[in-house]
Amino acid sequence: MTKRIRRLAVTVAAALVAAGLTASTAYADGPEQIVNGTFDNGHAPWWGTANITLDSSSGQLCADIPGGTANPWDAIVGINDIPLVSGETYAYKFFATGTPARVAKALVQLGADPWTQYFGATPEFSPSGNDYSYTFTSPVDLANGQVVFQLGGSAEPWRFCLDNVSLAGGAVAEPYVPDTGPRVRVNQVGYVPDGPKNATLVTEATAALPWQLKNAAGAVVANGKSTPRGVDASSGQNVHTITFSRYTRVGTGYTLVADGEVSRPFDIGSGYWEQLRLDALKFYYTQRSGVEILDSLRPGYGRPAGHVGVAPNQGDTSVPCQPGVCDYTLDVSGGWYDAGDHGKYVVNGGISVAQLMSEYERSVKPWKLKDGTLAIPESGNKVPDILDEARWEQEFLLSMQVPAGESLAGMAHHKIHDETWTGLPLLPHLDDRKRELHPPSTAATLNLAATAAQAARVFAGYDQQFAARNLAAAKSAWAAAKANPSVLADPADATGGGAYSDADVSDEFYWAAAELFITTGAKEYKDFVLASPHHTSDVWRERGFDWGSTAALGRLDLATLPNKLPDRARVRASVLEGADRYLATIKAHPYGMPYAPSDNQFDWGSNQLVINNLVVIATAYDLSGRAKYRDGVLEGMDYIFGRNALNMSYVTGYGEVAAKNQHSRWYARQLNPDLPNPPNGTLSGGPNSAIQDPLAQQKLRGCVGQFCYIDDIESWSTNELTINWNAPLAWIAAFIADL
Repeated sequence: MTKRIRRLAVTVAAALVAAGLTASTAYADGPEQIVNGTFDNGHAPWWGTANITLDSSSGQLCADIPGGTANPWDAIVGINDIPLVSGETYAYKFFATGTPARVAKALVQLGADPWTQYFGATPEFSPSGNDYSYTFTSPVDLANGQVVFQLGGSAEPWRFCLDNVSLAGGAVAEPYVPDTGPRVRVNQVGYVPDGPKNATLVTEATAALPWQLKNAAGAVVANGKSTPRGVDASSGQNVHTITFSRYTRVGTGYTLVADGEVSRPFDIGSGYWEQLRLDALKFYYTQRSGVEILDSLRPGYGRPAGHVGVAPNQGDTSVPCQPGVCDYTLDVSGGWYDAGDHGKYVVNGGISVAQLMSEYERSVKPWKLKDGTLAIPESGNKVPDILDEARWEQEFLLSMQVPAGESLAGMAHHKIHDETWTGLPLLPHLDDRKRELHPPSTAATLNLAATAAQAARVFAGYDQQFAARNLAAAKSAWAAAKANPSVLADPADATGGGAYSDADVSDEFYWAAAELFITTGAKEYKDFVLASPHHTSDVWRERGFDWGSTAALGRLDLATLPNKLPDRARVRASVLEGADRYLATIKAHPYGMPYAPSDNQFDWGSNQLVINNLVVIATAYDLSGRAKYRDGVLEGMDYIFGRNALNMSYVTGYGEVAAKNQHSRWYARQLNPDLPNPPNGTLSGGPNSAIQDPLAQQKLRGCVGQFCYIDDIESWSTNELTINWNAPLAWIAAFIADL
């Protein structure tokens, strides 16, 4: 989630972490920090948790790890009193086996609460055993460190053995070099037959180079010469552009050949857009809170209901406020888990549900979103599945409103989440932390006003009672926000969940007024829209719109949905102006991106911003029918699907090399092979220049733009999944599929 800086009390700390196996590590003759790492004479001073028995009779330290534990830290082997020196780089190595094979955690951490981690890895231990070697740099001087192996979280019992453990200073840290594959970067999913077809060639050459397009049989079907583009600021690479738009034959397994390199394969076709329309929306069902996820509907993703008050859950059915905030409890069960944690946030839920409802409102082929398309429990109720899914979140947003008769009645609580951060992996029904309502905020209240006003019109033809309930909530939230215009979320309120602070809510006022006006036509809302500085100002940020910058949502809906705004023609023209700006960015960018921050600092969730800029371009096509906007959307999505510096698709299940280890507590196969990877159609947050998480700080230090990303579950600042990443992905997939 954008700008969310947080601390994970058990698994992540504000320290540097190295978490990748290295093939060869340079070791120095620094002092050995491990006592009795060879276990030749017993295993003291090593220790284990009470549920395991240590055995060193074989010359290795072994333990039978019980099955049925929930968390990695439920079974631990470790050693205390490990000193660390700030700035020192350590070589850490050991030999270990797992029978049967198991993924576990190898950590160097603080030996007391909050167990801050300075190194973390997640090796898979095999029956035959392996030597593991790592380097990491300590950010602190410490006398009471620990080396621990977290071995719990397995449904089945297994046996762990350890030997030759060493931790020595004086090492040389090895740089992280991502495997970017062939230097010809393409959309690994596919190109539309009559659309633009562009690729990027990374090369030192400064003159044009020949290229060939080959079909699956290896025959050359097109050829030409590349266009040199110089050094791309977003990657630091010297690149060329390859254009093969004239070739339109549908097929699979095409490759591009240039400068001695063969691209990853791709298709020419369009069916995958229809599949992505569905997959990107199906993501939301497995994000649901408060309900069992049925394996019959999502094979491999079934799980018990989370946060319904069944032990060890404390549940969301009667949640108290933080101390001093209120003296009541609310039933805020349901809704979507925001990201890879168990928090639920009104401002992020707001933009997400709004974009799902907008996808429905703009659809030119509504039967593609009809009842039964998403295979959810509500399928068969004669309501389009996309609206059923949106309602699941909208019901939660309504439940966050402060009840009548209470102080700040009509306002919305900003968020609800655990009292403290939890570790990974942790299925929702196993979360035992106390849940808390956080103070109301003006931003959350206006999100509720906007989405409830939108829901009032989209549900009117399906459930008049629900529509009326939403309209009443929207009006009361609007009145409460006007009475309390500057109640801001505390940016320091980031323990157990993201802060989602926003110092300027004038854009939320504009968005809410726009939605209320479109739904009601009332003069109060029209006058507010016309008087807002956002109505005539430039709302098309180079960085794109997101949960913290929502004026564009109001502008887009005012331009596309029926209303009697007196200057509607100007509003519609402004959308085309914004789209033209993003088209110019695409044309100027060697990777064809509609996102190019002038400071070259990629934002948290940059992939979502890329797609939201494409939403503006797509809306311009809806308004004008001009082919240049359609083509701009298609070329911009090439970046998401692999035409990028890392040569990977950022959508799980789409492309030969695609993200699959997004940060999540329940899609956590990287940490526990019993759990799944994120479902197909899940968008990763993407490059983030701030690299706030410890893993990224260790591996990506000094990264340039597009290279500030790593597909690792521990990299929550670059590889998070969230409901507001997938909302624009679903929207744009539907737009292209409708073409």
